[in-house]
Amino acid sequence: MVTQISEAYVKKELHKGIATVEFHHPQSNSLPGSLLSELAHTISHLAHDPNVLVIILKSSGEKAFCAGASFDELVAIQNEAEGLKFFSGFAHVINAMRKCPKLIIGRIHGKCVGGGVGLAAAVDYAIAVEGSDIKLSELAIGIGPFVVGPAVERKIGTSAFSQLAIDAASWRNADWAKRKGLFSELHPTIEDMDESISKLANTLSHSSPEAMHEMKKIFWKGTEHWDELLIERAKISGRLVLSEFTRNAISKFKAKS
Repeated sequence: MVTQISEAYVKKELHKGIATVEFHHPQSNSLPGSLLSELAHTISHLAHDPNVLVIILKSSGEKAFCAGASFDELVAIQNEAEGLKFFSGFAHVINAMRKCPKLIIGRIHGKCVGGGVGLAAAVDYAIAVEGSDIKLSELAIGIGPFVVGPAVERKIGTSAFSQLAIDAASWRNADWAKRKGLFSELHPTIEDMDESISKLANTLSHSSPEAMHEMKKIFWKGTEHWDELLIERAKISGRLVLSEFTRNAISKFKAKS
C-alpha cells in the first residue's frame, strides 16, 4: 500500500509477519505535516494488526535518512496554533512508536538532522551504516529540539543530548552515535546493514509476541506522561518558530540549499 502525498509518500509492506514502513520526501526525506500525520497513522494501524510481529522503519534513497522538519512548512507558519499543529506531528509519530506493542527496528542509511535524530531515537533498535552522522540543528534556527528531546535524551543520556543540542552547528559521526547508544549496530556497507536487519527481523518474527510486548513496556517505563509532555514541548517550538530570528535563519538556510 502506498499513500501518495504530492511527491512524498509513506509505503508499507507486510511479509511473513515483518512490516516495513518506508517514507520519502524529495527534499532529503524531510518531514512536512502531512507526512508526519501519515507516519503516525501507519504505525498506529500496524500496532493493532495481529498479523504484524515486528516493524522496520526506513526511508528512501541512498543519501540522507531524514533532514527533519520541512523548512517550507516552517516558514509558512503564521500563528502559534499553526505552530503547535506542525510540531505536534513529531509528537504524534514518537508517541505512536512508543505505544506500539511491536518492536521497531530502524534502518538508518544516512545522515539524520533534527527530527530525523528523534526518529532514530524512538525506534527500539537502530541499525546504521557508516556515514550516518547526526546533528540537532534546531538552536541554529532559533528553536530547540524540544519535541524530540525526550526521545533522544532517553536513548543517549542528558550529557550527550546536551552536547548535541548546544553545539547545533556541528555533526557527530556515526561512531559517536553508536558509542552513546543511539545506534545499536554500525556496519561498513549498506549490504552488511541490510543483512543484519533482515536477520534480526526474521528472528523477532519467530519470537513470542507477548514476551516482546512485555519487554517493550519495560523499555519505555517512565514515559507514560509523554502524550502531554510532547504536546507541551510542541507549544514551545510553535511559539519560537514565529520569531524574527527564526524567520531570518530559515531564510538563510533555504538560500544555501
